[in-house]
Amino acid sequence: MLKLSDVRLSDRCDVDRLREVAAGVLGVPEMAVLEVRVFRLSIDARRKPDVWFVYTLLALVDDEAGVLNRNIPDVTPYVPPDRYEFPSYMGESLEIPVVVVGTGPAGLFAALCLAEAGLKCVILERGQPVDRRIDDVMRFWNGGGLCVSSNVCFGEGGAGTFSDGKLSTGINDERVRFVLESLVRFGAPEEILYLAKPHIGTDRLRGVVRSIRERLIGLGCDIRFGHVMTDIDVSGGLLKSIAVRNGGGTYSIAADKLVLAPGCSARDTFEMLLRRGVRLSPKAFSVGVRIEHLQRDIDIAQYGDAFVSRGGSLPAADYKLAVPACGDRKVYTFCVCPGGAVVSSSSETGGVVTNGMSHFARDGSNCNGALLFPVSPDDYGHKPLDGVMFQRRLERDAFAAGGGNYFAPAQLVGDFLERRASTGHGRVIPTYLPGVRYCNLWDVLPDFVCEALHTALPEFSRRVAGFNDPDAVLTAVETRSSSPVRIEREYYEAVGVRGVFPCGDGAGYAGGIMSAAVDGIKCAEAILNRLPRK
Repeated sequence: MLKLSDVRLSDRCDVDRLREVAAGVLGVPEMAVLEVRVFRLSIDARRKPDVWFVYTLLALVDDEAGVLNRNIPDVTPYVPPDRYEFPSYMGESLEIPVVVVGTGPAGLFAALCLAEAGLKCVILERGQPVDRRIDDVMRFWNGGGLCVSSNVCFGEGGAGTFSDGKLSTGINDERVRFVLESLVRFGAPEEILYLAKPHIGTDRLRGVVRSIRERLIGLGCDIRFGHVMTDIDVSGGLLKSIAVRNGGGTYSIAADKLVLAPGCSARDTFEMLLRRGVRLSPKAFSVGVRIEHLQRDIDIAQYGDAFVSRGGSLPAADYKLAVPACGDRKVYTFCVCPGGAVVSSSSETGGVVTNGMSHFARDGSNCNGALLFPVSPDDYGHKPLDGVMFQRRLERDAFAAGGGNYFAPAQLVGDFLERRASTGHGRVIPTYLPGVRYCNLWDVLPDFVCEALHTALPEFSRRVAGFNDPDAVLTAVETRSSSPVRIEREYYEAVGVRGVFPCGDGAGYAGGIMSAAVDGIKCAEAILNRLPRK
């Protein structure tokens, strides 16, 4: 098979057109191209008004050696990478099953790998299955009460279930392809295997999560929703059992191998682990706001005249920006949701938290992204849970500024730059539910955060025209981009209590769906490697 790199086309094409293109590049009759498939697809809009769909194609052709002998530019033999496979378990059935706490990407993939290897798991999730969780979240967004155990942060699929479903990652690991192929196996669109910026969207991700659950049940796993781990029993530094609370009371489970994938918002779990001798450390994270523009404005800024001339055929544009704002620290954008909405992600009574979400189609009228500034223990304190307390203070301040009813405090960019309170929206209508209350965010956020954002906004506008549009909306507060705590581990096992394997975003070892899933797989490997073999 041949690899055809840097194939630039003006439009996204179907397979028949790509076969024709491949034949032209290779200088062979179309009938000589036996198979063609997309290896990678990105968009190059750096030289406006030209916008190109840049393909890397794989083509199976007659007389491959003859084609290669002609030394066609950007045509090379394709060497498939080694495929990752999780090892099978060849030992005796375990007397005490592996317990997995949390059904975000880390917990789900750890459980899936262990179960498909032949090990049954007990899986605990404090939140609810995805369908009931959707009902709980929609009720809250429409003015009902917050359910502290079933919300955007807690429940089947983790926080990513209410997100854009981004699958981009900076890690270089053979397990990444395995995760992507697994997601496709459970219903994700096949294009995530080759898009440069793959995403599933919250709507399709929910179906994928359901399919993984059905597979786990089929493999004999015991999945318990509405069951929260409240304590661990430790003897001689070894895990012996865990305490669990559900609607009917509390009970104990024998456990000597615990995959702990708590998520960034499991503050009660962090407190319990600290009491039980697990070593926790404060870690750097970021805080800030969501910024919301009209999607059309971002499309025009990124694609130029091509956006209009192509008649809407280009995908919703996004951005990725970072500028120095305070010494060596940078304000940066994160988790941009084209055609999406700003959502309430509160998980504690009396706190307001924002995040972003979009469907697979990304067809909403607004584009939103996190506008963040990094903070470290030097800003908030060096005790293990000082970062949690800092987050909580910001969230409660935002709750008060929003009026005490889970409305979020909001301000127009033009007013923020002039340091005056906003009184209403302009061209950009905020999407946040239950609603926003206009104010002056300089009275809500720490001064050093506001100063950093104030410095960055004009600089961002030099890179994406109109980024500091006076009518763009800032909604506060974004605090949960990553965990403020790291659960220290050695060889994937917690420092202080053996038998606990912390993983994922909440444990401080990942930064998104893909890296969390990969970290969960690595913890599953660590458990498997400790088991006796026949």
